[in-house]
Amino acid sequence: MNFIQILAVIAVSLVELSLSGELTFELPDNEKMCFYENVEQGQQATLEFQVITGGNYDVDMELTAPNGQVLYKDIKKQYDSFTWTAQYKGIHTFCFSNEFSTFTHKIVYFDLQVGDERPAVEELGDHQTAMTLMETSSVNIFESLKAVLDFQTHHRLREAQGRAFAEDLNERVLYWSIGESVVVILIGIGQILVLRSFFTNTHKTPASTVRAS
Repeated sequence: MNFIQILAVIAVSLVELSLSGELTFELPDNEKMCFYENVEQGQQATLEFQVITGGNYDVDMELTAPNGQVLYKDIKKQYDSFTWTAQYKGIHTFCFSNEFSTFTHKIVYFDLQVGDERPAVEELGDHQTAMTLMETSSVNIFESLKAVLDFQTHHRLREAQGRAFAEDLNERVLYWSIGESVVVILIGIGQILVLRSFFTNTHKTPASTVRAS
């Protein structure tokens, strides 16, 4: 491999990394959203999902095969990962439900990987001799880039979840502080009125009349 081929390998790696089945979407309250993926028979697939924001960070999730068989089902799940091998060729359906929530929207992230990963360079699949040092380095770079992208994705999810929790907590503390301030002001006004009543004589003393005897 020459230098141009090495650059091509890295470019292919970046393109391959960016073309992943990832999606972040908003799931309204009392709603159910389904997604569809065509999986060949015998292919292995992995579905990973996580609730980023909203309520108790939980959703219902159900995965159904083309013949209607339920492959995976769980309720009020915050995050999970499920791997299966397709027994039938066709459209697999996975649905996220927020029907149990009455007013809280959810932000949900999922990552779907179908089939085996393509090699860094297609020619390496038919490689009959030992790889050169340059080819080995290219493959290592490709694997390292995938690991970096995976770590970045999970760190971004945790950062987004932590930020949403911090903003929600800040909003609650703000409202609680405003409520406490109003109560303190009302108590202060009440105390002033009570103290004024102690020093104000509201009863008039009747004038004494002197009668001449």
